[in-house]
Amino acid sequence: MKTLAIRGATTVVSNTKADILDETAKLVQTIIIENTLDIDDIVSMCFTMTNDLDKVYPSVAVRDILDITDVPMLNFEEKYIEGSLKMCVRIMMYVNTDKSKKDIKHIYLNNAKNLRKDLITNEYK
Repeated sequence: MKTLAIRGATTVVSNTKADILDETAKLVQTIIIENTLDIDDIVSMCFTMTNDLDKVYPSVAVRDILDITDVPMLNFEEKYIEGSLKMCVRIMMYVNTDKSKKDIKHIYLNNAKNLRKDLITNEYK
């Protein structure tokens, strides 16, 4: 077994606690389902948010909505780059797996679908 990283991102409609939590939960849940992960496979999660989102940490969604409470998580503000995607939550989830890198499904939802078209499987394009 090895440790691999799964990438993902989503966007929210508005800078509200509800939108950030709902979209983050949907993103993490989709990563878990599409990669057939067991919660015990998850080593840790790192989240970033663009500087226009400041109502709640994304990790709150994982703990409070998905009830995943024993996985270490960090939250960061993403560096602002002119012209970059706004209202965006990104994740890097580290997992223990027997899969190869090419079998990992990276998940990009909403307006984040355009960030890494090279990583998205056909069903998410």
